[in-house]
Amino acid sequence: MIYLIPLLIVIFDQCSKLYMSGLLQLCRPGACESIEILPFFQFTLLHNSGAAFSFLSDAGIWGRWFLLSISCLVSVFISIWLYRIRHSEKLLALGLAFVLGGAVGNLIDRAVAGYVVDFIVLHWQQHYFPAFNIADSAITIGACLLLIDMIFAPHTGNKIEETNG
Repeated sequence: MIYLIPLLIVIFDQCSKLYMSGLLQLCRPGACESIEILPFFQFTLLHNSGAAFSFLSDAGIWGRWFLLSISCLVSVFISIWLYRIRHSEKLLALGLAFVLGGAVGNLIDRAVAGYVVDFIVLHWQQHYFPAFNIADSAITIGACLLLIDMIFAPHTGNKIEETNG
């Protein structure tokens, strides 16, 4: 049942990217079409051939295959981890499900087109945060859930027992 969450994220991510790609022209130097939602929030179509914050975007074909390989390995690792989680570890499972959905959403873009479609832009005046998409948002939410789980959830297993002395 937990695998329904990544599936829904992938569907929503891919549909939103397809919709925005049909709605907006690709942003190029000197010609950038945007839809302003709020003074600090807009939709602008961008293609990112690298990883987060355009890391490795200049790497060419080897960078694409490297990022594809890493994405595949991470997705398989998370899928196996998710399968092996105890039913009581709900927050951990939810965090991993969000990360998996986001990773697969971006993996599909990279495998099919060679780049990831980004369209959400946040900014304050002339200071812009790197563009992102639904998959990136899911990865961020998942990472936050994993952090919360790591800090606050009681875990059993290899705990170091404290001794008075």
